[in-house]
Amino acid sequence: MTISSTSPKPEVRFHTVSGEEAGQRIDNFLIRILKSVPKSMIYRILRKGEVRVNKGRIKPEYRLKDQDVVRIPPVRVREESARINHKHIALLEDRILFEDDRLIIMNKPAGMAVHGGSGVSSGVIEALRAARPKAPYLELVHRLDRETSGCLMIAKKRSMLRHLHELLREGRIDKYYLALTQGHWPEQSCWIDAPLHKNQMKSGERMVRVSPQGKPARSGFSSLERYAGASLVEVRLDTDRTHQIRVHAAHAGHPLAGDEKYGDPAFNAALRRQGLKRLFLHAHRLVLSGPGSAAEIDVSAPLDPALRRVLDGLATARGERG
Repeated sequence: MTISSTSPKPEVRFHTVSGEEAGQRIDNFLIRILKSVPKSMIYRILRKGEVRVNKGRIKPEYRLKDQDVVRIPPVRVREESARINHKHIALLEDRILFEDDRLIIMNKPAGMAVHGGSGVSSGVIEALRAARPKAPYLELVHRLDRETSGCLMIAKKRSMLRHLHELLREGRIDKYYLALTQGHWPEQSCWIDAPLHKNQMKSGERMVRVSPQGKPARSGFSSLERYAGASLVEVRLDTDRTHQIRVHAAHAGHPLAGDEKYGDPAFNAALRRQGLKRLFLHAHRLVLSGPGSAAEIDVSAPLDPALRRVLDGLATARGERG
């Protein structure tokens, strides 16, 4: 279904639910297809009974069934392209690492949010939808922090989204990150098993702490390279909590380079002199199985050139001192 964003007089639309769309809540369905309509308006038209399914009123938690007919009332949709940075569109298309008829895996750039909200007008998913206006379905499978680069999954079918969410719940997607940290880790790999509790500060800032009251969280750290006062490590996640790698690394006494929230100011200042202008955290590899008998998918995202230059500078300094 196409909803015009330029028509001066929006009209009532009727949409017949496909098998691919069945199972999702009506509010989430409307949020997806009315991409530029505020959520507050979507819930308002649901409360007022302006949205009907099979001619009857429904609640926001109603789950769509195959062949349901949804009445969508006239709503004026803001022009999506006006809120999208078109440089982002070209950048994202160039950073696609893997794509088939069900899934996109891209190398998300640092500094770009995965979606709009919290003061950000648009992110990866909005830019990708603007780049592919005829794509029937594009949804984030998971999230990366705004300052983290690397492998990000976007489902092209609802069935694939359900499959990947099942894999995530069961811990059957292997996620690997590269991080530059303070100090030297043990030569043998080690695991940090420390529960994490998320707090909301009075300022609205989100902070995560190691706490017995938190949710279980487990991260494996393997040292790859040692420099003067720093280490490049690969991190494997058994769980995927907010800021998990950053908090676990700081808890172990090895905060991440460029981490302004949980890091060491002196260490960050030293790395800035080496040219580091961001958090050094990169989601560099994903390994997952496709649905049914589909082959395993193993995708790697190259390290951004700016981060590679920082490592080269540290290696050069190490050689000169050696």
